[in-house]
Amino acid sequence: MELEKLAYVFEKDLDRLANEIISYPSEESLWLMQEGINNCGGNLALHILGNLQHFVGAILGGTDYQRDRPAEFESKHVPRDQILSLIDTTKKVVTLTICSIKEESLNRTYLQQVGFGPENMTTLQALVILAAHLNYHLGQINYHRRLLAH
Repeated sequence: MELEKLAYVFEKDLDRLANEIISYPSEESLWLMQEGINNCGGNLALHILGNLQHFVGAILGGTDYQRDRPAEFESKHVPRDQILSLIDTTKKVVTLTICSIKEESLNRTYLQQVGFGPENMTTLQALVILAAHLNYHLGQINYHRRLLAH
């Protein structure tokens, strides 16, 4: 039951991410920087997707995804359609992986440290931290997009 709820949260928020990317006034505006803002919407989207593909897809799901975290922030002018395709792929990987986890494994120690989470966190704790991370950056993207409208 908890896994279905978690899968729903990730799906919903990845759909919201796609809507934010679509809502930018232009493809170029995804990459614009404003004073006082450290990351643009395009880079934050790439970071979210790399994070989920790594921590959910590769670590939990056993995919062959190889994360390049610096590229998530250094890449510029990735086409909007490519980002939307990456969102769709990530959503499928995350949903399939979460739905394939056995409920009893949620209390097992997660295989890798996630962000600022506790040492020896459980798989459930890792997934909750990853959902919060997604939502945090989703808010930043929303703010960046609206900031550009003024």
